[in-house]
Amino acid sequence: MPPLILIAAGILGGAVLVRFAVREGRRINRELDAARKAGPVEQERIPKLRRDPDTGTYRPG
Repeated sequence: MPPLILIAAGILGGAVLVRFAVREGRRINRELDAARKAGPVEQERIPKLRRDPDTGTYRPG
């Protein structure tokens, strides 16, 4: 393949990856903002993480 086509394909693939990462970051930030804006009643429904003394991992509950 001519180098120009490979370079163009690489740039196009990189642009697609950057666009995906930006969209995913915005989606995650929307979810985090919604959780931060939640009222006290809604925040109480969010499960708290507690450390399991046997395994050392954090679990809801």
